[in-house]
Amino acid sequence: MKASLITALICAFSLTAALAQEYVSPTKSPETGKSPGVKVKLISQNDRVKTYAVIFAKGDEVVSGLAEFAEKYKVTSARFTGIGDATSAKVGWFDKSRSQFKVIPITTPGEITSLVGDIATYQGKPVVHGHLAVATEDGIVHGGHLLQAYIFPTLEVIVTVEEKPLYKRLDPETGATVIDANQ
Repeated sequence: MKASLITALICAFSLTAALAQEYVSPTKSPETGKSPGVKVKLISQNDRVKTYAVIFAKGDEVVSGLAEFAEKYKVTSARFTGIGDATSAKVGWFDKSRSQFKVIPITTPGEITSLVGDIATYQGKPVVHGHLAVATEDGIVHGGHLLQAYIFPTLEVIVTVEEKPLYKRLDPETGATVIDANQ
């Protein structure tokens, strides 16, 4: 009798958790204006390739800041890496059955052990695509597609902007934007 009650409670809890799970579209645009402390410095320029240090301050949100940087500096093709610290973050895991990102919240502060990504153009605007790995106090690393991350005390991102633009297209099978290597 006890075993069946426990099984029923586990099933009910699992169903409740599944219903409460948040999902977001892979084409959702980032909110802007959430990174007022970002500072940008051009650190090198060779021919038409430029490398910038994009430094985030306490409270800045990463996707917002990178999108604003790309818009302001007219970035059509770039790659970036970064390290720093976050107070919280949300990463995504792409659920093929829904064609959406399952949101994985990281609610405790952690070390950003890796931030990697690219910037390409979709429908005339720069699009930031990043992946994030965050190590929490216990040393466990959580990661996935970067949806949101708030910084404390800093995040140091090195962005290399290339001469030739990269364009994204909508993949009809997944509903995600992907780089179009034919353009």
